[in-house]
This record gives sequence, C-alpha cells and structure tokens, in this order.
Amino acid sequence: MKNYVRYGKQYFLPEEKCMDWAERDMLANAPVWCSVDLRDGNQSLVEPMGENTKVEFFKLLLEIGFKEIEVGFPAASETEYSFIRNLIENNLIPDDVTIQVLTQARAHIIKKTFEAVRGAKNVIIHVYNSTSLAQREQVFGKSREEIKKIAVDGAALLKELTEKEGALYRFEYSPESFTGTEPEYALEVVNAVLDVWRPSPERKVVINLPATVENAMPHVYARQVEYMNKHIKYRDGVVLSLHPHNDRGCGVAAAETGLLAGAERIEGTLFGNGERTGNADIITLAMNMFSQGVDPLLDFSDMPHIASAYKQLTGMPVSPRHPYAGELVFAAFSGSHQDAISKGMEYRKSGGDLWTVPYLPIDPKDVGREYESDVIRINSQSGKGGVGYVLKNTYGLMLPAKMKEVMGYAAKAVSDREHKELHADELYKIFTDTFVNNRRVFDITECNFRQINGIQANVKIFRNGEETEIKAIGNGRLDAVYNAIKKFFGVDFALIGYEQHALTDGARSKAVSYVGAEKDGKIYWGAGLENDIMKSSYTALVAAVNNMLCE
Repeated sequence: MKNYVRYGKQYFLPEEKCMDWAERDMLANAPVWCSVDLRDGNQSLVEPMGENTKVEFFKLLLEIGFKEIEVGFPAASETEYSFIRNLIENNLIPDDVTIQVLTQARAHIIKKTFEAVRGAKNVIIHVYNSTSLAQREQVFGKSREEIKKIAVDGAALLKELTEKEGALYRFEYSPESFTGTEPEYALEVVNAVLDVWRPSPERKVVINLPATVENAMPHVYARQVEYMNKHIKYRDGVVLSLHPHNDRGCGVAAAETGLLAGAERIEGTLFGNGERTGNADIITLAMNMFSQGVDPLLDFSDMPHIASAYKQLTGMPVSPRHPYAGELVFAAFSGSHQDAISKGMEYRKSGGDLWTVPYLPIDPKDVGREYESDVIRINSQSGKGGVGYVLKNTYGLMLPAKMKEVMGYAAKAVSDREHKELHADELYKIFTDTFVNNRRVFDITECNFRQINGIQANVKIFRNGEETEIKAIGNGRLDAVYNAIKKFFGVDFALIGYEQHALTDGARSKAVSYVGAEKDGKIYWGAGLENDIMKSSYTALVAAVNNMLCE
C-alpha cells in the first residue's frame, strides 16, 4: 500500500469553528424523511426496476409511512417519465404524500420535468448543479460566477414556470458535491438561489446539502452543515436537508451528526442502496432513534416483510449483519452472551418499563422477530444458558442448573462433530435421546406401591430379554424404586437433584421430572415426561441410572 501518498484532504472546513453540534448527545425528534429509492436507489441497480416494479416499491414506501418520495428524474428516460404519469393519472399518490422530481439546472430538462408532474397535488421540484472545486476545474471549466449563474437561472426558471402553471409546487436546491465545495462559496450560491425564491414560513423551500462523495469524517460534515445552518438567508423559510453518501462507510454517522448540527430532513434509501457504496440507510437511522426512545414516524414493525419485499423488488441482498434487519443481527451464539440474554429476559419479568436486556439494543419483537428462532442460536460456541433458554421457551422444559450444564455439553458435542447450527427440534431430540429415552441397560415395565412400614414398591425390571420383580421399601415412592434398582444391580449411588414441573397449565398437562444419580462424585441425569407424575419421576430415574451404567 505505497500509493497512499497520492491522496490527501479533498474537503473544506468553514473558517469559523462551528462546533455547537458536539454539545448535543442525541436527537430529540425525527427529521422529515425523503426516500430516494426510486431515483438514487434505482439508478444504481444492475437491472433498474421496470415501471410495474417501481409502482410496487412506491406502495411499499407508503406502507412504511414515507410522506416525501423522490419518484425519479423524468427527463432521464421514457420509463421514468411514464412511471410518474402513471402515479398521477391513476391516483396512486395519497393526498398527504409529496412526490419529488429531480432535474438539472438546464432549461429544456426543467421544462420536461414540469410536463411530467402536471396534475399532481403535492410536488417538490428538485433542481441541482455541481459546485465543487474539482467539478468546476475538471468537468465544467467554469468560474465561480458562471457556476452560480447556472444555479440562479435554474431557480428563476422553476419560479417562472410554477407561476405560469398556477401551481403551488415547492422548490428544492442542491449544490451537488457540497462537501467538496468551499463553505463560503456554497453559502454564496445557496443564498443567491434563495434571493430568487424568497421563501417564507408559509411557503418553505428545501436546501439540500449532499455529501455526493463522502470524503471526510462525519464531524467535518457536521461543521459544514452547522456553518450553513447559521448563515443561510430566510432561515425560517428553509427546510435544511441532508443527502449523505457512504463512500467512507460513515453515511449513517454523517447523517446523525448533520442532524445535530441543525438539519431537519434526510434523503436516503432503504438498506442504504445507492451508487457506489450507497446512500445513508434510513432504516438504520430511524431504528437508531427508536432505540433511544424517539418516535421515528416510520413503521418498521414487520422488518422481515420489508426485507423480503426489498430483495424481491430490487434483486439486491440484505446483509445478514445489517443493523435491525439482518438475519443474524439478534443472534447470540456465544455461551456468555446467551447466558446474559437469558438472565436479562428473566429479569424483565420483574423489572421496569425500560428495555435493558444485555446484548440486545432493542426488543426483537418490535421489528417482527422471534426470540426462539432469532435470538438464541446454538452451535459449538454456545453454552448451557442458550441451550436451556431454547428448551424452556420452545418446549417448556426448565432443566436444573447442573443438568443444564450437562445438556449444554451434549449439544456442543453434536454441533462440533457435525459442524452446524442446531435448531430447536434438534436440541429437543438430543435432550430426549440422552436424558429421556436411554434404556440401553434396563427398563421398568411395571411399578406398584403399597404402604407397608413406609412405602413398598413392587418393581418389574426388564433386562437382556428377561423380566424380574424386585420389592423394596423406601420413605417415599421414588425412594422405594431407587432402593429396588440398587438391590437389583448391587450398585451404590446417591439420588440427588430431584425436580419436577408441569409442561402446560391445566389438569391434563404432562409432568416433567428431572433426577440425578451420583456415583463417585459424578452426576448422571435423566428426565421423564409422562401424564402421571409418579411415572414421570421413576422413568427419569431409570434414564439417569442407564446413563450411569452405560459409562
């Protein structure tokens, strides 16, 4: 990597400090959201969406709750123009939604744009021209005054045509490549445009500051935005908007710091789709606010549906690690993480209203995800906490702490051997195969009890194809069966860790029993799942002793 010497600072800081934004620690209100999926997002696709697909995407954006949607660049192609006419002529635009159309500051393109939106109720005409030093010098070969004149002439034509149409179109101006423009010059151009439009609080215009190519750290963008926020004219008649791209991977951070610096509106896309590395991701921005108790005014409560629709409509993938929407974003494979989540979920039953579960910044259910399938995921890195959590929440099994540890090792061994994740049904099979169904040495086929000097158990033990009846006395039924097994095998072991619970509520629920058999300092576990609580207890003991005798 020797060529680093070819690169350097390609941005400009304002002459004044502009650091008020750094004193603010969070956003108090959601910005105005403008989706540019149908323009920036669409033009970046390998195969741009056709008209019908764009209509479906438009409907998805409405479903999420967007009130401002950039629907295209009508002069760019017949498909773009036709799509916009389709929305208008077929009354597909709700009365409370504003469509936005993009145009260069060139007369014939502006006129074509006005033709495209004729008849629409709420429209923003978005005009732009590039103002950056690199573009002025390398692309246009024009002076500052010449570039400013392009912007002013475009603004004047928008005003003239709007008045001629008798329409109430709103205006937006973007100094494209704003972050590569000298701040004082960007301000000069923007103020010249505002002098043409003369906005008021009753009829505001949008001034949009694009990081067309992200070329600096987010705090640099914030300082540039704050400078504009402090010095643009007609401030009470201006909605200050941001359009961050993601070339440095900081599009979301730049948008957030820009909002702290005084911006009120964000142009972005779902999942950050867009040219090169993409636009600012509105999903992440909105959900970041949600996670800090701020209403984002967008509905992402069914994130799996949104992700599925997005993939189908655009042909683009959604990263499994995408914040809030990725398939694995809530997944915890690590044993320590699983244990903390499990305990945090249990704590919530008696905790306060605030969500504070370790490792989960939001409740997965708030975006349509499930704990059982999305949060605790089991593989060879997992531990007892995760395994116990899945068995409890999926099957109602509340394993004793020491048994949970043994079950964790059993699951880990299978996952490690087969090199795969284990799903809930596979965990349940490991549990039943290991702790419920083990009859490799013996089984009890019948068990009757009488009260004689305590409790006498008549136990029929089946082993090697033969059945033997054994009688034994105990201080309780399970103790009597335990003594019968010891008598039959002539082996000494201790009965410990006996626990039981019902699987479901009600008189017909199954009983689950857990029994530990300790021999030479090691505990062997068994479980019984039966309708009868006593049978559940002694079948658990049978499984535990089989595990002990099989070793």
